[in-house]
Formats: sequence, structure tokens, C-alpha cells
Amino acid sequence: MSSLQTVQAKRDHLVSKLAEGSREKYEYLLDHLLSWNVLNWEDYAAVSLVSSPLSNLVRHLLDVITCKGETDCKHFLDAFRKVENASHEDEVCLQVPEDVSHPCQYLQSQRPRVVRLLCNYISAISQQLVERGYVSKFEIEEIQLLIFSSPQKARRLLDLIRLKGNDPAHYLIAFLRSVEQGGAAQVADVCLAYQKKLKSTVSAQTKFLSTYDGSENMCLEDIYTENVLEIPKTSNMSEHIQGFQNQGLLDIFNSQGLVNEEADTVLILGHAGSGKSTLLQQIQHLWAEGRAFKKFSFIFPFSCRRLCCIDKPISLKSLLFEQCCWPSEQLQDGIFQFILDNPGQVLITFDGFDEFKFAFTDHIKHCSPIESTNVASIVFNLIQGNLLKDCIKVVTSRPDTVTADLRKYVKKEFHLKGFSEDGIEFFMKKHHPNTSDDIVSLVKANSSLHGLCQIPVFCWIVSKCHKQLIECGDKTPQTMTDMYFLTLKHFLIHSSPNSSLKKNILSERLNSIRHLGKISFSGLCQGMYVFSDQDLANADVTEEDKSLGFLVFSKNFANEQLISTQYYEFLHITFQCFFAALYIALSDDVDSTSLYQLFKWNRKSTRESLVQRLLPCLLGGRPNNPIIQNMEIRNLQITATFVSGQFSSVLYDTLLDSWKSEKLPRKCKTIKRYLARGIQKHFKSIPPAVRDEKKSMHAMPEFVWLIKCIYEMQNVPLSKRAVEGLVVDHLKMTYCGIGPTECTALAYVLKHLKNPVGIQLDHNSVGDIGIEQLIPCLHKCHALYLRDNNISDKGLGCLMKHALQWPHFQKIALGNNFINEVGGQILARGLSENKSIQYLGLWGNQVGDLGAKAIADVLQNNKSLVWLSLVGNNIGSVGGQALAGMLEKNTVLEELWFDENKLQDSDAISLAESLKINRTLKVLKLSNNNFSYLGVSALADTLKYNSIITEVWLKGTNLTSDEMETFDKFDHLFVKG
Repeated sequence: MSSLQTVQAKRDHLVSKLAEGSREKYEYLLDHLLSWNVLNWEDYAAVSLVSSPLSNLVRHLLDVITCKGETDCKHFLDAFRKVENASHEDEVCLQVPEDVSHPCQYLQSQRPRVVRLLCNYISAISQQLVERGYVSKFEIEEIQLLIFSSPQKARRLLDLIRLKGNDPAHYLIAFLRSVEQGGAAQVADVCLAYQKKLKSTVSAQTKFLSTYDGSENMCLEDIYTENVLEIPKTSNMSEHIQGFQNQGLLDIFNSQGLVNEEADTVLILGHAGSGKSTLLQQIQHLWAEGRAFKKFSFIFPFSCRRLCCIDKPISLKSLLFEQCCWPSEQLQDGIFQFILDNPGQVLITFDGFDEFKFAFTDHIKHCSPIESTNVASIVFNLIQGNLLKDCIKVVTSRPDTVTADLRKYVKKEFHLKGFSEDGIEFFMKKHHPNTSDDIVSLVKANSSLHGLCQIPVFCWIVSKCHKQLIECGDKTPQTMTDMYFLTLKHFLIHSSPNSSLKKNILSERLNSIRHLGKISFSGLCQGMYVFSDQDLANADVTEEDKSLGFLVFSKNFANEQLISTQYYEFLHITFQCFFAALYIALSDDVDSTSLYQLFKWNRKSTRESLVQRLLPCLLGGRPNNPIIQNMEIRNLQITATFVSGQFSSVLYDTLLDSWKSEKLPRKCKTIKRYLARGIQKHFKSIPPAVRDEKKSMHAMPEFVWLIKCIYEMQNVPLSKRAVEGLVVDHLKMTYCGIGPTECTALAYVLKHLKNPVGIQLDHNSVGDIGIEQLIPCLHKCHALYLRDNNISDKGLGCLMKHALQWPHFQKIALGNNFINEVGGQILARGLSENKSIQYLGLWGNQVGDLGAKAIADVLQNNKSLVWLSLVGNNIGSVGGQALAGMLEKNTVLEELWFDENKLQDSDAISLAESLKINRTLKVLKLSNNNFSYLGVSALADTLKYNSIITEVWLKGTNLTSDEMETFDKFDHLFVKG
């Protein structure tokens, strides 16, 4: 198909791709077309009207391009592919020649690169052009209106200079040459000394890992381990493709996976302990050492915990300088002006947005960089771009804090998934080079422990307490609470090395645990995570309590001369929740009636109902005390999970022996009773099945949490009681943030189901380790949905090894994972032995020709599989010919989905011949393969001989409009769209 025919045939697709989102992609395309002389200036004016809807402009552009003929259509398609696939950072390298005889033509020929390079210097070059009389102040004010983005300002400036002639064009080229020759030359005059000071400060603060255990100097570079970092799949992506997987730190700032090109904020989401703070620390450290992220002249790091401590009015200028690094008095104005003029060279990070006690709002606008307001307004307007537009902001948070209002201002979103299995081993080797093999073997030998270690904070606990774990023998920790109790004992013993009462160390340090519990609990209820000396004194925390190691100095980047108060924080938010749970369990001021509220909320006021009832018993407060309203539900859930775990049989006996609390037995009964009731109430809310449809339950947010609480208690009778009333055909838990630890809990409870169910876990983070954790309950499963779950060939192998033994197993959906050719062969071996699987979905993987051939060979004699999807699996002619051969012999398969692969006309002809023999296939989907009129004709002709097949899908082929019309007479052939 010619380029002209392609533009015509793909018109709807091109309009859809270019019209979605912002205008930046479209205008970037126009830059290329201008630079290649595909468009003249009259054309450009017609297709770039600001007042016209973008979709109208795209259609007008396509009309213009098709009128220009084959050559310009080819250039257009080249530009379109470049815009779709290339990183904008690749366009910045300009290499301006010394002698440019035709400056206006040169600027036009290099327009994409010039636009990218000018973005960071609009104010500087504009001021110089005005001072030299090349342009007027009024013209520059028109260009720099706030409604325009930096690239749009650059384009308008170039368009203006073209009209002004060669002299201003020569001057602009000289300016660009100076920028290219000295990257930091524009910074050097007033900012170089400050940049050096800021880098020195950030380097010193990030050199050692500060997230856990401040008592040791753990060099970040020595122990940093990369997490699994993903760009999640969005609604704009094809149904059959993955999001951008396995991203690295450098990918955070590229142009892949943008959700809003006009926004400036990058959002990194992860659950507690997933490594968000450490990731930011690594970015800051690499920049400070000059090893990466060199496009940023300044990085300003902020902790949202610390920002909550600012109660005075503050301006953007004072926030940057007072809270990060204080510049010389005489240089402040020049440095700040550079920041305002060059926001693209500035990176601001906000760590722990979920711990920012102010709820995000975009209702209050603040646009002045020098006027003071409250700190929340500064932060929120930075995120929105009302302050320092085009400055990149990176925000980390736990997922449930992010609202729809906040997402409107997100340029790019990442999900931090914790460690892969290789990551766990790498982490242990970095921490313990000589003994890592023994520790890794210990972890892998304990399935529950293996699942926990996917979360970096648990890897650290195992690393810290590995000697105690080895001493445990067969009684290794099973739950999250077990692990934290092990850490508690480790720290207590470490702080009292000469104690003769190590077996009774918990009772010996009871007062310290009470004090830490009190400050933890009151802090959570007030939304406080950073504590002053006075806060600690008010909770009776002593120097001896501090010496245990759970409270560490809160590191910050503020000027020490300006902020003299020392602050403390817990090693991690989970430790604060752990001590709060200890306080709830051990304090006799908390009776069983109050404890009941921990597991029963008013969903209309989830945040307030627990603490409104519980805290009056603890602190003597009134129900409407403003402190109570700041309790965060995510911290409440973690705390309640720890409370449940403390009443497991092993830990309950420990608590009873160590602290002799009279109310412990009654509290234990209360928790068991209301956990079971909570699950049962959840089941009762399931609506009755629609007639002729299967009954399904879609898990509500608290369902998985309640299951985790039950697992933490390690009580089999409670698990059986919890699910005895569940009567459904499908249990849906999609988008629930389920990882290996949640899989462990689900398996512990769901294995007691009476009847087989379908378990739907799509769009979570199960991974290979999670597959291992799910095995104990999958014998109760007749259908398993694991789409988009980071599963590789290894996890698939584990699944298939056990699936052969499950008589009820009928359906498996593994779309959008990491299954390759080896995985395809593993599946083929499994299908050769399994007689029950009827539905197999593998779209969006990479089984390739070898995997497809292995599956096809096995299916020749298979008597159970009726539905197969291999959409988007990079399968070419080898796999296609094997599938054609399979269809000649298979007598049960009814649907075959094979879209978005690499089949050719020869494969279509072979498939057509096989369909003349096959008498069971009803639906064949082959859209978006490389078929021309020859291949489509062969398949269409088959319909004359096969009356069984009802649908053949062939959209996205290389057919002209006229050729498509010839197939309209075939009722069961679909080629348009």
C-alpha cells in the first residue's frame, strides 16, 4: 500500500491519535512538517489556528497532506512515527554551525530541536531581543501570556523572528550556540556557586540511607536495590497491550506514557514500605554527585512530614531557600530570578504526600512567587502549575491518597511494586555479601516469609534480624506482626546486651514500649509523624526510650541556622502503627467495646468513627475533638492489622506472659467475633444474581484488609467461619493492590471455601511470588484471571505444575504479562496432560513463533479447549502455519483470537484452506495483521465452503477503500473499522 493510500485508509486512526490529549503532540508534528518543507507558511497558518478545535485542525491537515501527493504523505507518516515513538530529549542536541548564511531558513530546518532547546530560555532570550531593539516589549508580552506552554512560547517567538528578518535570527542562533557550547554557561553567572552548595548539601544528606535504622551508616550506593517500577496501563492504551514495564530511574523524566502533556507533576505511587523514599533519595544523590539528571540545575527535596511543621505564612522563595539551602544574601534575587526564568531546569520533590495533613484542593489559586501564604497553598499551586509552570515536580504517595482532582495535574504516573525475586536476592547480597546464600535459602524455604520480602521494608527486617530467624528453626515468622515482634525483640536485646533476662526482655522494657505506644497512637490521631522534644516529653518518652532505636532524627535539608529545633520520627510509618497497636492491645484503658470499633466503621465517615468512639477512653477527649478528625484510614487499617496479629495464638501467649493485662482474653474474643461478622456482612451485601447470569461478588475496599486481619490471627476456625456463608460463582478482586502478602492471606482463608469459584485478580501485583502464595487455595478454583500481574515464565511454570491436579480448573486468563516462548512451551506441556481447561487467554504476551507452534501442536488432539486468545504475541508465519495445521485436525476449538500479530498473505491462505476442513470453529479474529487483498480474498472465499463459521474479523488490513467495498457482500466477514 502506498503512503497516500495509507493516510487515506488510516484517516480515522490518525485523527484519533492526534486529537486525543493536548495540542503539544500535534504542534510537535507540525514542527517536523515545517522543517522538511512539507508545509509552507500559508498551510501552517491554516492548520494551527488557536481558536479551532484540535480534531478539526487534524482533519484539515490530513486534507492538505493528501492533496500534496505520495512524497509528502510519506514525510507525514515518518513525522507521525517520530512523534509517537521518540523521546523529546533526543531532539535537544542542535550542534549549531559557526557560519549560517541563511538564518531564517536554518531556524525553520531545525525547528523541532530549536523549540526544545528554547523552552528553558524564553525569558532570557526575550529580554535580550527587547534590549537590542529587535522586538518590542508589547510583542514579547503577547508571546509570554500564561495560557501558553513553554514550547508554544518558543514557537511564537520563532514565528515572530521570521517576520523580523535576518538580524534577530542571527542573534538567536548565536544565543543557541552559546547554550550548546556551555550547557551550564547560562547558570554560571549568578547560580553556579549556589548550585555547588546545594549539591554539597543534598549529597551529604542522601549519602546514607535514612529510611530505616538511623543508628547505622548504611551507604546508599552500597545497598540501593532497584524496585519494580511501572507505568500503569491507561484507558488510552490498546486493550491487548501492557503498560510500560520495568522502568528505570532515567525513564521517570522521558516522554513515554504521558497522561497529560500540559501538566508538570510526576506521581509515584506505592504501598507503605515499597521504597518510595529511597527511590527519591537515589535520584537526589545521583544528581548531587553529577552522575545523572544533569538537565536540572537545581533539585529541591521536601518531606511532606516536615512541611506539616511549618505553621507560619511562607512564600515560594522562602520555601525553596529556607527549607532546602540558603544562598548568599547578595545573590538571592539573581538566583530566584533565574529559577523563575528557567523553570524547566528545576526539579522539586515532595516525599510522602499521603502524610501531608492538608487535603488537596485546586479551588484556591496562588500565582505570586514572592507573596506569602500557608504552606499547603504553595504546595498545591506548585503541583497545579500556577506557581513555577514547567518546573518538574515528583510526588510520592500511597495510592489511596490520590484524588481525581489531583490526577488532573499529573503528567506521568508510576507504580512502585516492590522487589522482584531477583531483587530480593540482590538486596541480601548487598547487605550480607558473605552469608546471603544462607539468608536467601531461609527466605525461600518459608513461603509466607518469601511473600513478605517482596516489600523492601520486610527485606530490611530479615536482613536486620537474620540471626534470630535462623535460631527460630521451624518456627519462623508467618505474618507481618510476627516480623515486627521479631524486630522489637532484636532492638530490645541490642539495647541491653548485658541483660540477664533476654527471655523476658518484653516485660523488662514494658514502660518504654508503653511510652513509644502512646506517642505513636496520639501522633496517628493528630496526623503527626514528626515529633519535637516537647512532644516526646509530653508522652513521657525518655532518653532511654529513644536509645532503643525506633525513633530517629528527622533529616531535612533546611538551613540549620534558621531551624534549630530537633525533630524525631519513627523508622518507618509501619513501626509507628505497630507501637500504636501495642498500646491499644496492652492498655487497660481500652476495653473490648471500644476495640470493637476498630473493625466496624461507618462507611459514610470512615475516617472519624473509630477514633470518635475509641479515643475518649484513651485520652479523655470529646467525640468532636479536632485531633480525632485527622486519623488517616490507611494508617488505621495497618494498626488494626497489627492488633489482629497480636492476638494470634503464639503472640497472645507472649503478651499474656509478659504484660499480664487483665483485659487481653476478652479483647481476643471480641476481635474474632467482629472479624467474622465483618466478612459475613460483606457477603450479605452481594446482590442476587441476574436471571441466566452467574452470581458474582466484587470485593469492596475493606474486604482484602479484613482477610489480612484474619490471616494475621492465624486462626483456622475463624477462617472457616468467615467464608462459610460465601455462595458465589465469581469472586472479583480487580484493582485492589494485591501483591504476594495479600495472596498469602487470601489463600489462608479461601482454601476453606465449600464450593469452587472463579477468582478474578486482574490488574494487581501478584507476580511470580504471589502465584506461589496462591497455590494452597487454587484447588477451589474453576476459573483464574491474572491479567496484568507481572507474571513471567517462572510463575507460569509454578501454576501449571499444580493446575494439572485440579479437576475443576476450566479457565485461565494471563493477558498482558511477561510470558515468552519458554512460557508458551510450558503451557503446551500442561495442556497435553490437563483435560479440564476450556478457556485460555494469553493476549499481550510474547510467546512468539516457538511458543505458538508448541501450543498448536498440542491442540491438534486436545478435547477440552474451546476458546484461545493469542492476540498481540509477536507471532509470525511459523506460528501461523502451525495454527493452520492445528485447525485441520482439532475438533473442539470454537473461537480463535489472533489479532495484532505478524501474519502474511501466505498464512491467510493456509488458514483459509484449513477452514475448508474444520467444522467446529465459529469465530476467527485476525485483525491488524499484514494481509493484503490476496489474503483477505482467500479467507472470504472460504465462507462459501464453511457454514459453521459465523465471524471472521479482518480489520486493520492493507486494503484500499475500493477493495474494502468488494467484501461488503460477505455477511460474516468484517474488514472495516
